[in-house]
Amino acid sequence: MSFAEKFHLRIPGPTPIPPRIQQAMAHPMIGHRSGEASRLITECSERLKKIFGTEQHPLLLSSSGTSALEAAVVNTVAPGEEAIVVVTGAFGDRFAKIVEKYGYICHRLDIPWGQACDPELLKSFIEEHPHARAVFFTYCETSTGVLNPIGELSRVVREHSDALVIVDAVSCLGAVPSRMDEWGIDLMVTGSQKALMLPPGLAFAAVSERAWTTIEKNPGPRFYLDLPAYRKNLEKGTTPFTPAVSLLFGLKEALNMLDEEGLENVIKRHELLKEMTRAGIRALGLELMARDQDASPTVTSIHGGAGKWESEELRKALRQLQVVVAGGQQHLKGKIFRIGHMGYCDALDIFTTLSALELALHQTGVPVELGAGVKAAQEVYLTHV
Repeated sequence: MSFAEKFHLRIPGPTPIPPRIQQAMAHPMIGHRSGEASRLITECSERLKKIFGTEQHPLLLSSSGTSALEAAVVNTVAPGEEAIVVVTGAFGDRFAKIVEKYGYICHRLDIPWGQACDPELLKSFIEEHPHARAVFFTYCETSTGVLNPIGELSRVVREHSDALVIVDAVSCLGAVPSRMDEWGIDLMVTGSQKALMLPPGLAFAAVSERAWTTIEKNPGPRFYLDLPAYRKNLEKGTTPFTPAVSLLFGLKEALNMLDEEGLENVIKRHELLKEMTRAGIRALGLELMARDQDASPTVTSIHGGAGKWESEELRKALRQLQVVVAGGQQHLKGKIFRIGHMGYCDALDIFTTLSALELALHQTGVPVELGAGVKAAQEVYLTHV
């Protein structure tokens, strides 16, 4: 018997939605300019400050994470100005494409996929391009499972230039440490459908006072993504355009869940899930893409088997077992698969995923010791309880 609705979504976003949040989003619709809506918007922004690690009020956009990346670019960089983009994978590449699309001068610091950015390399690159208005980073590079050392990289930028520090934290905020103010980050953005456990459709941007000074002087055009308009409206408890009201009810419940677990415990849980996943993958003789020191707590990438197995065939076998994992992007398509373990995810989800992976490997003709991956993950789990 197969239950079509009973499957395990283990991709790095969108992530599974807790029943509590689904129920919260079923709240009867309210007027988006009502007092109730204003209270909801104000509360959500206030409570998001802790997730970002800032005293600034995060802005709420009804749009995708990519819209927040675009907003970060067009609000901070003016026509004719230069920007540095650190590219550690497909989403760093997306940042660079946005910069290039608008005709700004883009200096790409390309890092081999699967590696984090080295601070010394960044220092040298910044010194080669001293007129950059901003440096764009990806905190968690979803396409490779790499977590960049954002705090250290931000420090390098602040010590060696006047450029703004701008960070895409879409696939990790709410699951990893974020001390935006302490680290000197000027603009950080994220989306709703990752560690925040919501459907796609909301994006968030927190902006430093230093960045606001630059943004307010920027003569470049923008309309829906004009961050000063969001700031002005937030001060009045509203948004410049119609907000995704149902998602805001869900966001409030997601913030309740994060508060109940405690943010430090949320971060520890994601570290545990990362360690369990990596231990299980190693025990099965598979190759991890990122080094331990670079590995993200929210997504793990696994290399193809150098002719021993094919990632798309393996993903198909997993789907038949009701487990959905992600494939590779761009030149990694067909060469890796990725396991998401963020948001509404716990140890039992990792045991299930690894067990299904063992069966899928066996069914596709890959020699594997059944139970080896689960056993390794269990051993990691037992050291943390």
